[in-house]
Amino acid sequence: MIIKQKFGNTGHLSTRTIFGAAALSNVTQAEADQTLKVLLKYGINHIDTAAGYGESELRIGPWMDKHRSNFFLATKVFRRTYKDARKQIEQSLERLQVSSIDLIQLHNLTDPRSWDKVMGENGALKALVEAHEQGLVKYIGVTGHGFAVAEMHMSSLERFEFDSVLLPYNYVMMQNPKYATDFDSLLKICQDRGIAFQTIKSLARRPWGKKERKWNTWYEPFEDQTDIDRAVHWVLKREGIFLNTSSDIHLLPKILDAASRFEIEPTDEEMQEKATQLGMKPIFDGRTLLFE
Repeated sequence: MIIKQKFGNTGHLSTRTIFGAAALSNVTQAEADQTLKVLLKYGINHIDTAAGYGESELRIGPWMDKHRSNFFLATKVFRRTYKDARKQIEQSLERLQVSSIDLIQLHNLTDPRSWDKVMGENGALKALVEAHEQGLVKYIGVTGHGFAVAEMHMSSLERFEFDSVLLPYNYVMMQNPKYATDFDSLLKICQDRGIAFQTIKSLARRPWGKKERKWNTWYEPFEDQTDIDRAVHWVLKREGIFLNTSSDIHLLPKILDAASRFEIEPTDEEMQEKATQLGMKPIFDGRTLLFE
């Protein structure tokens, strides 16, 4: 069983493991429907997708007729102006085949130039707030990648009371002292204010480099169930946070299996030993993925 906890101040009891629907970006509908069976088997009740995740919203749409009540449904906009973000929200509603979305998120808001644009008079945030006022979305969140994200999220929370944040969290990344400090500071702010705290990249082993890519992930993931168990359990031992699954439907059952058996909490000493053995490296190089 995968336990549930309150998703911030929304009141929704979400499974601590959230389905990262980037895994549906380039699959067939038949493959997506098989994935739905996996989600229902493990009782996953929260889906996180995005307008920029290829065919993901289109694959989820057919599920909604029978299963809308089973899921807290979240998506993201990556456009930065009011007009473009508003259009993207309307497209997501159509693609997802729903009349409203539970959570709309600003996708990867980490670059200062984009941040200024989004927060400006005719920025994307205005479109999200408007959609909330019109009942098209219930809650508003912000997401991001890279080493600057925790610090940027704190700036975002100073400007607007977001309902959720999303950012990377894994053992190797937390060995960066500044990121670890910023992450911990952001987590305290969110816990004090009842802001839901989602994490990604739990399975990141290292960059792909020149290796052949066997998985639909932009980093080389852990593959062995024992290694996946260790990575997943290390994340879940941090109370109050959520783990969003990786972007490959074939890794999903292993992640959910690991989450359903969460009991043992791996120590940092064990993680460091495995980090050395498995050649674990940070997957971010300091550059920002920019959405204009």
